[in-house]
Formats: sequence, C-alpha cells, structure tokens
Amino acid sequence: MARRILIVVENLPVPLDRRVWLEATTLRAAGYEVSVICPMGRGWDAAYEEIEGIHIYRHPAPPEAHSGAVAYAREYWHAIKAWFRLAKQVKRERGFDVIQGCNPPDLIWLLAWRYRLSGVRYMFDHHDVCPELFEAKFGKKGLLWAVMRIWERITFASASVSMATNESFRKIAITRGGMAPEDVFVVRSAPRVETFLPGPGDPAYRKGAKTVLGYIGVIGQQEGMDLLVQAVEHLVRKLGHTDLHVVIVGFGPELPTVEADVAARGLSDYFTFTGPLYGEDMLAAMNAIDIGVAPDPKNAMNDISTMNKVMEYMTLEKPLVQFELTEGRASAGEAALYARANDPKDFAARIAALIEAPERARSMGRLGRARVLDALSWDFSARQLLAAYDRIFSKLGK
Repeated sequence: MARRILIVVENLPVPLDRRVWLEATTLRAAGYEVSVICPMGRGWDAAYEEIEGIHIYRHPAPPEAHSGAVAYAREYWHAIKAWFRLAKQVKRERGFDVIQGCNPPDLIWLLAWRYRLSGVRYMFDHHDVCPELFEAKFGKKGLLWAVMRIWERITFASASVSMATNESFRKIAITRGGMAPEDVFVVRSAPRVETFLPGPGDPAYRKGAKTVLGYIGVIGQQEGMDLLVQAVEHLVRKLGHTDLHVVIVGFGPELPTVEADVAARGLSDYFTFTGPLYGEDMLAAMNAIDIGVAPDPKNAMNDISTMNKVMEYMTLEKPLVQFELTEGRASAGEAALYARANDPKDFAARIAALIEAPERARSMGRLGRARVLDALSWDFSARQLLAAYDRIFSKLGK
C-alpha cells in the first residue's frame, strides 16, 4: 500500500504556495499518495481538483486578520472548521497515515490530535516563526505573543518529525521546541533549476530604461516595501540614477498602500506593478530585470528567515541587494550586496554601486546561480524531504 499524506495549508491556495507544491509533487513522484487541504483564492477556486496526481480539497478563504485578537480568532476558527470537515472527507475517500501541517498558524496540531488515536502521525513543516512574525507585524509582544509561544511549543511536542527551512529554524525546533536533533530535517525552499531558467525576458517590462530593478513576493506589512520606495526615491532624486525602472511582481494586503506611496512621491513613472504572475509569465518579467531587491527589514523574524525571492533571484542569475540579515547572508553569500539594517539611503547606495559596476553585477549573478546549482537547489531539498518522510514512516513501522 502506498504511503498516504495529507498536507494542510491555511494561508495560501495550492498550487500557488510554491514550497508546498514542490513538496507535494516531489512526494508524488516518489510514490506517495498526496492530498492537500487549503483555502480558495487567486483563481484557484474549485472545491476539489486533481493536478499532476495531487488531490486538492479547498475551502472558502477565511477573512485575513491584520490586528486584534477577535480578528485572529475569526480567521483561525473559520480555517479550523474547514480542516476538520475536509479531513473527514479525505479520510473517507483516500485515507492518510501522516498529516503535514504548514504554519502559520501553529494550530494544525488540533487536527493531528483528532486522528492521533487512529495511528496518524504529525509532520510539522515550519514555514514561519509565528511569535516573531507577530512581533514584526505589530511591533510588540504582549498576551497574543505569549499565546503564540504556547501554540508553538504544543506544535513541536505534537510532531513526530519536523522540517525546518534553514539552520536557524532547526535550532528553534531543538531548543524552544525540545525536539530530538535526529527528528529535525532542513528542507530549504528553492526553485527547480530545470524549469527556473535564466533568459532574456520580455523587454516590454524594461520601459526603455537602462537599469531595471525587480521585486517578487508578498506585499505585506513586514516586507519592507516602504523602505524600497524610499530607496528608489533617493536613487532618483539624490544619486541621479533617473534611467531606471522597477518591476514589482506579487500581491498582498499592502499593495494599495504601496501604490499610493509611490504616487504621492511622484514616482509612478518609475514603477510597474504587475500583480501576481505565474510560470512563464513570471519568468518573462523577472528575467527582464538587472538587479533583484529584497527590502525585508531586520527584525526578529526576518533575521532568521530564508526569503524565497532571494533564492529566485540567484537561480535566475541576478545579483541582489538586501539588508544585513543572518539567513539572508547565509543564502546569498557573495551574490548580494548588504545594506545597513533598515537604512533606505544605504540600500539605494548599494543599488547604485551595482548600476555603476555592471561587470561586477553580472559576476555576482553568475556566482549566485552557481551557488544554487552546487548546494541550494530543490534537488538537495528533495533528498531531505524524502529522508524526513522515511523517518516518520519508520516510526509508523511502514
């Protein structure tokens, strides 16, 4: 009998969640039967569909909370009810031996406990450090932060095996989470190099500019888009780099705020907001850029998080600029220039340095792709993913 897995995601639809989709398709290719529970959204609105052998069960997306205990309780309660309803359906139709919970929130252990007595094990896929995420979002700790620390501890205690996105997250699993080191596997987020290929891109995105900067990712409260806009204003108005354009690929709750900020500063002609792009459309935009930007500010969460955008710029052979972050440097190495923490003027100066030294920039891009190919591509992560599942199924005696 095939090993059966149920993956649960709360905050993004699948296959839009790139990490989860890579995990699901890798497991399917290795002979696992994979089902997914996730929200609807962004055009992925079918209640059920099978894509590339993955069985996807979707529920209406909960209202996203931005502040307040009541708003978070409403969002999480909506999701929890959907998990229990759809898990019952999946159990009846296909069955599952392991539940993989992808946070946030750190509450999927509730579903794992429901099936624990029937022999189902819990695999925790640690996407975000939720207490630090709360602190980064709201600039404080307080009661909700303390509750999230408790949920995090219960999550690790409930997991038979966990997957960390980097070594910093692995350390948290072992220290704060109390997990045995042999039960924690580093599964980095990274593109498939055989499909995420450098190329000329679509020149229409360049708008005739000499230099094009690019951003891809979520546009939320903690991504530092305000710092990026300030940096571009400094580049244009103070450093004299007017022959440039900025392509922003992505979506998120702060997109209208960022667009309004750009307009208020008189910078609209310098920016293109594409909205979400996928597959070949995304590659056409990102391959058209010269320099990737990762303006995520230094805080308790970002300092220990691996940013997907950084890996994607490197895979596409683009040099990048980011703030000085522990895991950001661990990922990019010499493929990036590092600005002083949260200083948009220094961020602008680093971009200017790359604009003024194009051969250096191209060399950094080549170093970045080589770094991915040598040690950081999804091929390396896939081995760790399969090892983690071998570990958890060995505990099930299968």
